[in-house]
Amino acid sequence: MVDYHAANNQPGAGGAQTYMEQENDWDRDLLLDPAWEKQQRKTFTAWCNSHLRKAGTQIENIEEDFRDGLKLMLLLEVISGERLPKPERGKMRVHKINNVNKALDFIASKGVKLVSIGAEEIVDGNAKMTLGMIWTIILRFAIQDISVEETSAKEGLLLWCQRKTAPYKNVNVQNFHMSWKDGLAFNALIHRHRPDLIDYDSLRKEDAVTNLNNAFEVAEKHLDIPKMLDAEDIVNTARPDEKAIMTYVSSFYHAFSGAQKAETAANRICKVLAVNQENEQMMEDYETLASDVSVRLRSDGRARLRRALPSVWLMLWFRSCWSGSGRPPSVQEKCQLEISFNTLQTKLRLSNRPAFMPSEGRMVSDINGAWHTLEGAEKGYEEWILNEIRRLERLEHLAEKFRQKAAIHESWTDGKEAMLTQRDYETSTLSEVKALLRKHEAFESDLAAHQDRVEQIAAIAQELNELDYYDSARVNDRCAKICEQWDSLGTLTHKRKDSLERTEKQLESIDELYLEYAKRAAPFNNWMEGAMEDLQDMFIVHNIEEIQGLISAHEQFKSTLAEANKEREAIQNIQAEVQKIAQSNGIKLSGANPYTTITPQSIDGKWEKAMEMVPQRDHALQDELNKQNSNDTLRKTFATQANAVGQYIQDKMEEIGRISIEMNGTLEDQLTNLKDYQDSIMSYAPEINKLEVCHQSIQEALIFDNQYTSYTMEHLRVGWEQLLTTIARTINEVENQILTRDAKGISQEQLYEYRTSFNHFDKDHSGALMAEEFKACLISLGYDGEAQFNRIMAVVDPNGSGAVTFQAFIDYMSRETTDTDTADQVIASFKILAADKNYILADELRRELPPDQAEYCIARMAPYAGPDGVPGALDYMSFSTALYGESDL
Repeated sequence: MVDYHAANNQPGAGGAQTYMEQENDWDRDLLLDPAWEKQQRKTFTAWCNSHLRKAGTQIENIEEDFRDGLKLMLLLEVISGERLPKPERGKMRVHKINNVNKALDFIASKGVKLVSIGAEEIVDGNAKMTLGMIWTIILRFAIQDISVEETSAKEGLLLWCQRKTAPYKNVNVQNFHMSWKDGLAFNALIHRHRPDLIDYDSLRKEDAVTNLNNAFEVAEKHLDIPKMLDAEDIVNTARPDEKAIMTYVSSFYHAFSGAQKAETAANRICKVLAVNQENEQMMEDYETLASDVSVRLRSDGRARLRRALPSVWLMLWFRSCWSGSGRPPSVQEKCQLEISFNTLQTKLRLSNRPAFMPSEGRMVSDINGAWHTLEGAEKGYEEWILNEIRRLERLEHLAEKFRQKAAIHESWTDGKEAMLTQRDYETSTLSEVKALLRKHEAFESDLAAHQDRVEQIAAIAQELNELDYYDSARVNDRCAKICEQWDSLGTLTHKRKDSLERTEKQLESIDELYLEYAKRAAPFNNWMEGAMEDLQDMFIVHNIEEIQGLISAHEQFKSTLAEANKEREAIQNIQAEVQKIAQSNGIKLSGANPYTTITPQSIDGKWEKAMEMVPQRDHALQDELNKQNSNDTLRKTFATQANAVGQYIQDKMEEIGRISIEMNGTLEDQLTNLKDYQDSIMSYAPEINKLEVCHQSIQEALIFDNQYTSYTMEHLRVGWEQLLTTIARTINEVENQILTRDAKGISQEQLYEYRTSFNHFDKDHSGALMAEEFKACLISLGYDGEAQFNRIMAVVDPNGSGAVTFQAFIDYMSRETTDTDTADQVIASFKILAADKNYILADELRRELPPDQAEYCIARMAPYAGPDGVPGALDYMSFSTALYGESDL
């Protein structure tokens, strides 16, 4: 006996061995069930004859007719299409054994494990061994290649039967014995593929014999499937033989293989169309989102607001709102737009579709450009607002100062022209004239003292003109009147002095005390007026140093008050001395100092008023000091938060850089870790919002500098946006790698090898390899870098930038190592559905494809223009080519 266990060690035997070990249970029992043996004899004989008749012969007795090995070798040649060694024609036993061994050797060469089957048993006519051998041949050549969804041969055949018979009532195929006993399953298989041959609704489940005979007769007459079993054998057997049923059913499978090919072709087309429909929808979604973001970026709302609102304070309020949550569009929208574009381009590359080119102005680069333009305009607008506030504050301060000084001067000049033009000296005594002369000298002194104020008023008016003050016309009119009046006073003063000096020779004596009083009272009174003016003068400071300088100056002023009070008491003592001399000498005073209008009461009144202003000035300066201290606290608070946020953003950017280089584990693990990392970063958003609130307080306080930090809110916003965009891009890169891996069949090990090699040569961690680095990377992966470099570089760097990204590298490696669907494959699939015609009909598409995909094809296919076409014929070839060409369906 020859043992064929050794055949198991031949190449290609692995896949067949597994299912053969599962299916070959026929030799576990020493004797066959008589009913099963009868069914197997009949079925196997009919199966063998269905093939032998192609060679012009047949067998009658399965164990007798194969004993010499001749018909056995002939059967194998017919079903395999290969030539076996030349048989021996001798009649001796050794010749027969040699022929059978040649047949068994051929079977073993196909990867089939023959357990305990030897040539001697076949030559001796052993029915059990012969039937087992034939079953092995049937499994190998009729059933092994049947596979549905990567299942084993038996499971694949069973799954095929279940799918084909699923719509039929009273049919539930679960096995290859009892499920076929009532005959409905055989009829359902035929009706599913050839509904014109079977009236399925007329069949009755309880009439099994009629059902079986009907299926067997139709199969033999119309499908060229020989009758392999008798209906009575199946009905009268408690459990039909599984191998006989499987053999019979496999003949149906092969008879309908053409329909199976059509189904496979339809599945391929459905897959391609689904990809195309999904890509088109993603293109529409991208265009919609890009259009929305683009329109909002081009909005000129801020310029309109600038024209509409006269108050820069409202502009600043709007700027604060614009910088907050209401700012269009959001960073997430811009980031989502970029992610959608990258994912769409990846899917198009994976499906061999042309790259997507958005409408004009809707490229990611266009959106980014508009975004940066908006950022720049926003920053410039904020600077303009702040500068405008400073300018207006300066203008208001100068205008108020002009009004105060002008009011004081106008109050002083009130009545002076009338005084200077009176002719009282003509009827006065000598003493009165002398008094008038002294009085006039005091007035001249007072006039000279007011010269500086007039000059200040003119200088302030000039500065308001230069700063384009809105009410400059009124200021200029008032200043002109003051200057004209001042010139007039000068002229009148000169005339009156001349008149008094001409009369002075006729007048004598004057009270020196009055004169001294007048001389000392006038400058003191002017000093008090200047002091009161300074005490109520407005002040604008921006930091603690400036307010401390004002406080220091004020303290210095207060230190002079004691000396000023002594001067006041001295002036009052002069008046007291006048009263004392008058009383001592019995002089009756006229009641007023002839040399001045400044009375002791007015000096005391102004002094008391000035003393009241001092504590008020103290309080105002202290309030401003408190305000500047508060502002400094705001600066420190903002600086503390800003420094922490800035460091956090910098640390996270560095961490993302390391993560993108040192990714470990599967892509799914990396994606999960990155998304967790993204969630961790997003949880930091409240700190950014907290900083925005602090920055809002800084702006409302009009704080323009901060010596405690180098960070500005604008820098931190940009850094935060870059951080969110970077982690989103890293996640999108991993997602695209998963898409590439799944679509192209790249293993995790291959992807890890590619990533390791890529990172090794990416010395600067830029995410791209220069030409020489990429060449070294190829060599490390086993490629002949010098010989193939230029060809590969042209593929991975079509724009000639000199740098290769990891995604481009992966796309190239996937194309090199995997197979993808092509336009030719899609054309071949449509040709199967069209029954080898060069065109296809709408009814054929609706019959073979799902409704939505059938209508998708019908709507896009052009009419067939060939000579052999019929009305309504569609051109599937140009449609398939367009799926992979440059045209946009």
